[in-house]
Amino acid sequence: MKTKSYIHRLSIMLILVMFSLLTSCQDWLELEEPDNKLVSSKVFASDETAQSAMQGIYNQLYRASFSEGWLGSVTVLSGLSSDNVELINTNALDLLQFEQHVIHPENTFNRNLWSSAYNIIYMVNSLLEGLEKSTEVSPELSQRLEGEATFIRAFTYFYLRNLFGEVPLVLNTNYEANASIEASSILEIDEHILADLETSLSLLAAVGNPAERTQINEFTAKALLARIHLYLENWELAEAYSTEVIAQSGNYSLPTDMNEVFLANSQEAIWQISPIGAGTGLTNTNEGSVFLINAFLPSLSYLKISENLVSSLAPEDKRRIHWVGYNEDLAIYYAHKYKIQNSTGEPVEYSMVMRLAEQYLIRAEARANQNNLQGAITDLDTIKARAGIVLISETNPGIDQQALLKEILRERRKELFAEWGHRWLDLIRLEKAEKIFSPINITDLFYPIPSEELLRNPFLNQNPGY
Repeated sequence: MKTKSYIHRLSIMLILVMFSLLTSCQDWLELEEPDNKLVSSKVFASDETAQSAMQGIYNQLYRASFSEGWLGSVTVLSGLSSDNVELINTNALDLLQFEQHVIHPENTFNRNLWSSAYNIIYMVNSLLEGLEKSTEVSPELSQRLEGEATFIRAFTYFYLRNLFGEVPLVLNTNYEANASIEASSILEIDEHILADLETSLSLLAAVGNPAERTQINEFTAKALLARIHLYLENWELAEAYSTEVIAQSGNYSLPTDMNEVFLANSQEAIWQISPIGAGTGLTNTNEGSVFLINAFLPSLSYLKISENLVSSLAPEDKRRIHWVGYNEDLAIYYAHKYKIQNSTGEPVEYSMVMRLAEQYLIRAEARANQNNLQGAITDLDTIKARAGIVLISETNPGIDQQALLKEILRERRKELFAEWGHRWLDLIRLEKAEKIFSPINITDLFYPIPSEELLRNPFLNQNPGY
């Protein structure tokens, strides 16, 4: 976990850390005391200030390494670990370790991935404690904010658990206790993630859909519950939750124009993060910055997508046509899901976190594992039809279960590349990583616990293989 000194600084300057990100936003809370003198009783003294506190967490998601979409994000690091994303410049040694599956415990990107996720968790815990103690925030708003916050904690732990394995389960802001907390078992972490999501769902069920898809609602919680139950092989629950999301046709749909998918408030978006949270005046997404090739100096670009991935996409596949670019100067393919690399006007694109296509693929896999092959084919063909490629129902309607599951995995790769590490997590959960990357010696399927954390907390143990 975090060091005692680090969390102590967070505790002393709680509001400075949590909400200083709002200084560049219109909703910045102006109080008479200096920033470092703010106390939580002030933050939770009204609906307006409590809402600003929650907005601070949303803003931080755009700045935190693990969720920002930049080089240190889950999207990039786990993309490099998979067979989808590759480095253009292999001199970036800390990043190359992810691509070559030889991550050192001292790796800076690995450390920031861990610490930034726990910083989000600390902020969520602070908010939840503040809401619990406050008598000034209205019950309706308190319920909604608690639902949003518990979702974010569950979401963050989902990635910590799947990338690092057994990690500390921190549920409060007691820095002295947290500085020496032991890692929880995978089972305990899974149970708490599900408990947080069920809490979130129950609290948000009575709340209407927000105008912006950057705000969490009950269907965001259901979508993540569908994913987690898929990972846990609870097929019936995965199907049930994804069905509830898909059934919201008035709220969510698959745009036929592939260029509309990643726009701000896209009809496909279940949850997005706004670049306005950066507070810099730039309104392009970090994904646009990091994946698109620099038009003036291509050699300064970072990432390409693998030719193996590109070759899996048929020439007529709309995802290849609209989501894959080619740079002649570098002779490489690159992810082109986001179209804007630099902008300062009204944001056109938001960072996509969860979208409807994944829910169809979740339900297809859940149905296939329950031997509902026709239902699975229907869902898979929904994604294929949007992409403009041949349908299973037309080419192989009698496909068997194992062949169908393999096809679903291939379709997940084509649809979700360069998004939140889906491919890497799929290869881990389906036990295919070692086979695909053989003869590369993968020391372990989990990333290493950062060395600094082991030094600061003697109750943590390094993952096997490091």
